[in-house]
Amino acid sequence: MKKIIKIILILLLLIGGVALNSAYQLGHFKTINNFSSGKAKHIDGLIGTEDITIDQTTGIAFLSADDRRSNRQGVDKKGVIYTLNMNDSILTPIAKTTDFQQADFHPHGISLFTTPEGKKRLFVINHRKSGNFIEIFDYKNDSLQHLESISDTLLLSPNDIVGVGERSFYVTNDHNEKASKWRSFKDLLRIGTGNVCYFDGQKMQKTGIEGIQYANGINCSKDGKTLYLAGTSATAIWLFNRDIATGALTEIEKIDTHTGVDNIELDTEGVLWVGCHPHMLKFLSHAKDETVFSPSEVIAITYKSKGVYGQKTVYMNDGAFISGSAVGAVYKGKLLIGPVFAPYIVVDRL
Repeated sequence: MKKIIKIILILLLLIGGVALNSAYQLGHFKTINNFSSGKAKHIDGLIGTEDITIDQTTGIAFLSADDRRSNRQGVDKKGVIYTLNMNDSILTPIAKTTDFQQADFHPHGISLFTTPEGKKRLFVINHRKSGNFIEIFDYKNDSLQHLESISDTLLLSPNDIVGVGERSFYVTNDHNEKASKWRSFKDLLRIGTGNVCYFDGQKMQKTGIEGIQYANGINCSKDGKTLYLAGTSATAIWLFNRDIATGALTEIEKIDTHTGVDNIELDTEGVLWVGCHPHMLKFLSHAKDETVFSPSEVIAITYKSKGVYGQKTVYMNDGAFISGSAVGAVYKGKLLIGPVFAPYIVVDRL
């Protein structure tokens, strides 16, 4: 009997230790110190701006917005892609997908790719009821024209995307299985099941990058030779050498960021701007209840070479002003921050 009790106590201690370590890694004990320029403002009129990307050559920002709370509650509201001209003195989001014939439109991660000839393609993850799709749009004359929809069995739980050709892209699956209580339990234990897939313009294939703890944001250097991948629960960003001809990826290194990294954007200097969830457990509560604040953070990573990089926090808020930040994108001293659920975005001057 004593031996059984001893085994039970050891198991309880092990479980408690794992739970405590997970809580620590997920930011539960992190101190949040509000940090900004003091010039941050809300821009209202759009809801659930989970991803933002900015054309650094024109200053046109593309924003992926979807009312996720309403959709979860069974009230189906069509999502919207907005543009916003960062050169304007008054930033005003303009809906660009009102003519998109697909009624079942729930955009998530987005990516803008510019061809050598100057054509601009917007890649959009779309969570339809019938399955997950990649919508490809042509951006021309300040309008979005839908070109095609791509689906594949490998699109299990797509989160973010980066275009690397006119119809080629990498996409992250934050999990390799559909949502369930068991999947949520594995998330709390930080068991990685995320992966990265590659569509070469003809077919979707696995890249060999598997077991990522909530594979999330993904982006590529301007020359197309370096791929960046965020693992939210891993609190890390991976860098990979990319073979442009084959799409094959070879790991360079893993950067421990010590925060829940989400979407990754790049500026003209190649600096990585990353929207973050510093308290991931609070974000899970915020996802269920809008009255619960979830701290927001944007970090900037300047990468020089293997082992040579710098990281700094450029924005942090306890959640009272902006909760659940998923993305930070910058253009000429203006920082746009998008939250997963809130009915606004934030603009701050650096």
